[in-house]
Amino acid sequence: MSVVAVKPFKRFFTTFSVACFLLLASMATALDFDRLLNTITQRFGENASRNFHAWKKLLTETKDLETPEKLKRVNEFFNRHIRFMDDQQIWSQSDYWATPMETLGKGAGDCEDFTIAKYYTLLNLGVPNEKLRLIYVKARIGGMNSNINQAHMVLAYYRDSQDEPLILDNLITEIRPAGRRPDLTPIFSFNNKEIWQGSSQGSTAGSGGTGSLSRWDDLLKRARAEGFD
Repeated sequence: MSVVAVKPFKRFFTTFSVACFLLLASMATALDFDRLLNTITQRFGENASRNFHAWKKLLTETKDLETPEKLKRVNEFFNRHIRFMDDQQIWSQSDYWATPMETLGKGAGDCEDFTIAKYYTLLNLGVPNEKLRLIYVKARIGGMNSNINQAHMVLAYYRDSQDEPLILDNLITEIRPAGRRPDLTPIFSFNNKEIWQGSSQGSTAGSGGTGSLSRWDDLLKRARAEGFD
């Protein structure tokens, strides 16, 4: 199984505009599939439309399902359709956060790209934003006794404030409660409203919402231009 590349956490803590929140808050509105399809085919060619149509079918088939099934289907979809590759291989950059259409268009992504695509998809399937968090973790590679830790990102779903989150991951497709992922140590978590130390619902939120996550700003502008209004 592919292993994510190490990326220094400090890279993500830079100045961030308030406009980021306004862009992300509008993300869960109805999608313009024609616009999204036009975007992906113009940039990545007709072959990329196959991933797009499979993704659209996923949204159509799962929109009326219960949340646990939505989580399962979305997690499996991206883990099966997207190849793991690092940003240098895909984008010739050391660190790049891809939009869902870029990930589908390339058919490849790293851990952030898997997590972002799942997040957008679940939001557009009606899963409440307050129940979702993107979590940066240290992932222990090589078994319980290993001392090798690598930076990684996963998506967490909180059924309610008293439950431990369920973890959606590209390394392990089975969705497990956080307590069954001792290989992951949370560093910080975030969604479109807040950033938290760690991952628990009771953890301390940072001041100023998500203002310390500069990578969102560029990502959200590009996603909005694609059609995620």
